[in-house]
Amino acid sequence: MPLRYVLFDLDETLYPRHAGVMQQISVLMTRYIVERLGLTEERAHALRRRYWEQYGTTLAGLRANYHIDPQEFLAYVHNLPVEKYLIPNGELDAALGRISLTKVVFTNASREHAQRVLDVLGIAPRFSRIFDIADTDYVCKPNLQAYHRLLELLGARAEECVLVEDNTRNLAPAKALGMVTILVDGEKDANADFVIGNIVQIGGLVERLLAAPGAGKPD
Repeated sequence: MPLRYVLFDLDETLYPRHAGVMQQISVLMTRYIVERLGLTEERAHALRRRYWEQYGTTLAGLRANYHIDPQEFLAYVHNLPVEKYLIPNGELDAALGRISLTKVVFTNASREHAQRVLDVLGIAPRFSRIFDIADTDYVCKPNLQAYHRLLELLGARAEECVLVEDNTRNLAPAKALGMVTILVDGEKDANADFVIGNIVQIGGLVERLLAAPGAGKPD
């Protein structure tokens, strides 16, 4: 089945880990728990670790156990000046321009945060749509339900999609569904069909996938 879509994770996929954006979001998540639940910072860190292991994200755990307002949480933790951490990336813009398939963002973050990141990186026009956490009814990756919801909204089959991620755990459900999976800046494992060291390599890889027999499935 021909490939039609390239789905990109946002944070630490379209920009490097060392940029500092997620580190600051992590600080804000901990601060939210301290202020909202009245915990010490140490207990807030421990709670976040447990929720990450059990639910996949801090938000999912807070919703399940404390019924917090997800919009309030997302607005709080994404309230940071991303332009302080990111700069326009013309090389990435050119790499995305080489990809003839429809490009969308698939993120556990809010649409507002995603749009700010794309704008600062200078790549927003390359994407046809942002699928954020609200689009998946606040079900976060790597929950399989989020991937099914994305495919439903796209009107696509998994075999028509490539998923680009920095987190191999988020690639696992995509791989199981039949998507082509690409890991950015990580070690190849069973969840990743391909690994690239830098996101700017994505243009050349997708071109090779489209030129290969089977339209993108690895040998």
